Amino acid sequence: MSETDASDGPPVFEDAFASDDVEQRIYSIILQTREPTPTSAIADSADCDPKTARKYLGWFDDLGIVTRHDGHPATYERNDAYFEWRRINQLAADHSVEELQDHVRELTTRITEYEATYDAASPATVDAVAAADGSDELTIDAVYSDLADWATAREERDRYERARQQRTGGEREQASG
Repeated sequence: MSETDASDGPPVFEDAFASDDVEQRIYSIILQTREPTPTSAIADSADCDPKTARKYLGWFDDLGIVTRHDGHPATYERNDAYFEWRRINQLAADHSVEELQDHVRELTTRITEYEATYDAASPATVDAVAAADGSDELTIDAVYSDLADWATAREERDRYERARQQRTGGEREQASG
């Protein structure tokens, strides 16, 4: 591969956010942080001074984007509840009540089909190996794929339903106001 080919490709993963400002780099690190991480490690990953990282992490904590765990040293991790709330608000803003209801119906139909196919109330109760062994049509990979899709459909239905309720609650408040 020539030097121009290498430079035309995507940046090396470690350098993917190098051109972003420090706030964006810290935010990007937080998006990937699934366990409590010390400020110094976040600062190292974001290539900034720990004092700067602490300032932005404090701000992100105030906004609810991260969860701060007190201790020596204090640690931070992504606040999944914030991102879930943000996703639901975005769904409510981007879709009408009718669109949200239609999506809830479509997901409910898909979930009901999985319940009938696997004779189970949830994907967690299905023994994937037994389901594949007992079927002439399903491979173990197909069963695992179905179970993952089923679990995702249940989570998405919950999000869309919460967004629908948010929209209908907001519309009721506007109508009565």
